[in-house]
Amino acid sequence: MSNTKERLVIIPTYNEKENIEAIIRAVMGLPGEFHVLVIDDGSPDGTAAIVKGLMKDEFNDRLFIVERQGKLGLGTAYICGFRWGLEHGYDYIFEMDADFSHNPQDLLKLYNALAEENADVAIGSRYVSGVNVVNWPMGRVLMSYFASKYVRIVLGIPVHDTTAGFVGYRRKVLETIELDKIQFKGYAFQIEMKFTAYKCGFRIQEVPIIFVNRVLGTSKMSGGIFSEALLGVLKLKVGSWFRKYPEGR
Repeated sequence: MSNTKERLVIIPTYNEKENIEAIIRAVMGLPGEFHVLVIDDGSPDGTAAIVKGLMKDEFNDRLFIVERQGKLGLGTAYICGFRWGLEHGYDYIFEMDADFSHNPQDLLKLYNALAEENADVAIGSRYVSGVNVVNWPMGRVLMSYFASKYVRIVLGIPVHDTTAGFVGYRRKVLETIELDKIQFKGYAFQIEMKFTAYKCGFRIQEVPIIFVNRVLGTSKMSGGIFSEALLGVLKLKVGSWFRKYPEGR
């Protein structure tokens, strides 16, 4: 039996009733005992009730939920989850979507990169070995791919998939990077977390994954999210000239 407080998977939700039970069961079925924390932003479709039913009936010691009032943004959901995971003593903390665009089996690859290969941040990367995206319209693939290239060039960060939302962190990374200084709420949050970890000197490793577009439920992606990310990168770059980052490694 592994350390039961070792691995926490944070899954933010808003109207994910079609996916949430299946994704929780998939994570719970992995070897090594992963725990799951759902951060639900007041889903009107009953997502939280499904989670609480599973907590009560089957997974009372491995499944947890934080319910928030209204849509407060992806970044704040993850930071809420990070703080919860640190307070509860987890060593490895993962970000993951609820909609099966991230294959739960790939959590084992991310964990292995952290626990066995000495990475501090493990990224489930769509672009480290070509373009591994299934069922996205070509326009969206190109937008995402070139956005990541743009971020890599502007910020000088050695990461191919800078906007990836499937990420694992060692505890010390989240303790070091000053979560209260993370500014972005949407998908630019993902860029800011990677850039800050890099500036702190942490070792980042990309693990190739295949990203599959959701089958059930509704995507939360919009053009505004991409514009926030593109403008946010410039703000991050300029801000980094005037900020002293804490030492990581």
